[in-house]
Amino acid sequence: MLAEIITIGDEILIGQIVDTNSAWMAKQLNLIGVSVKQITSVSDDEQHIMEALKLAENRADIVLITGGLGPTKDDITKKTLAKYFNMGFRNDAGALEMVRQIFEKYKRPLLDINIQQADVPDGCEVIVNKNGTAPCMWFEQNNTIFISMPGVPYEMMYLMDDEILPRIKSRFKLPFIVHKTILTANIGESFLAKEIEEIENSLPAHIKLAYLPKLGLVRLRLSASGDHEAKLKTEVEVYAKQIMAKVNKFVVIDEDIALEKAILNLMESRGLTLSTAESCTGGYIAHLITQHPGCSSVYWGGAVAYAYELKESILGVKENTLTTFGAVSEQTVTEMAEGAIKHFKTDYSIAVSGIAGPDGGTADKPVGTVWIAVSSKNKTIAKVFNFSNKRIQNIERSAASALTMLLNLLKETV
Repeated sequence: MLAEIITIGDEILIGQIVDTNSAWMAKQLNLIGVSVKQITSVSDDEQHIMEALKLAENRADIVLITGGLGPTKDDITKKTLAKYFNMGFRNDAGALEMVRQIFEKYKRPLLDINIQQADVPDGCEVIVNKNGTAPCMWFEQNNTIFISMPGVPYEMMYLMDDEILPRIKSRFKLPFIVHKTILTANIGESFLAKEIEEIENSLPAHIKLAYLPKLGLVRLRLSASGDHEAKLKTEVEVYAKQIMAKVNKFVVIDEDIALEKAILNLMESRGLTLSTAESCTGGYIAHLITQHPGCSSVYWGGAVAYAYELKESILGVKENTLTTFGAVSEQTVTEMAEGAIKHFKTDYSIAVSGIAGPDGGTADKPVGTVWIAVSSKNKTIAKVFNFSNKRIQNIERSAASALTMLLNLLKETV
């Protein structure tokens, strides 16, 4: 079963918003055995939309469309769909009642433009949108299903979960798809591929291996498809164990979770606590940690200390250390890490100080120079990194490197 996703809206193409809808839909479709073969973004232009629909109809069994269903003149998806399927319009009673209920709930006047939201192509099946005024529309033509949904993410997600995915599952016999993810660190993609080349070459046709690199990390994803779920799980597990045995020292965890979440889980299981002392990363490491529910059982807090005065007063860095060696140095970052443990009273800490850029570098400390230290009550490890001149990338690389260093230190004390 093949699917294609079409997102409609100028705001996506000019970078005003990020298309998160497609990624989310693709993931949900994959979980039920539907393969997404193409994702297309088109402008609010009738000809472009018509061309995208025609191409998708020739390639896919299911076409999912989001965007362009609002009440304003620039939202032309509904009119274009009516033209594509050669349909007139009708006012759908169920959709209109939902519009009335929404406006009554928020005590707002119902305008003619809002009533027109219930106008739909007369040959489509309407799926009432319980979270917004734009109805979902289901079309069928030449053995292809077209489903048009609003672009507002939470409206689309509710429709997919409550209506679209259950309908697809009940209508079609879909294969099982099984995934297994292995998170690795401290090894590049090409070196990793070389290490597991023999195992990858031995994979049967129904099991694929994907490399998913991300600044200091590489995820390996084994994917198997077929009719017997239990058998697929067993097969995938066999190959996953072979890979992990081959590159054991680089494996972080064999779950599809973020590096910081793996660390939180490990530390929570041991009853350990963590604090952070950040300079050039500006709280980004704390952000990565605190986006996970339950992090407070491990993460006690930290400091973002750019100024010398704050490094001294909050983290206990010595004035002489800063004046002699500078903020971006092994000595300073070591004292930051050890000061965080002392002042925040945690078992472990992370400290980062560097020159994120794009300016501020010197001949001996160019942009991208970052010192990172991780510390326990008994040991501190400091390391210098030389990244690029791209600020955001330097911040992300620093965070990934710091978390990897912490994980390695935790592993030493198993």
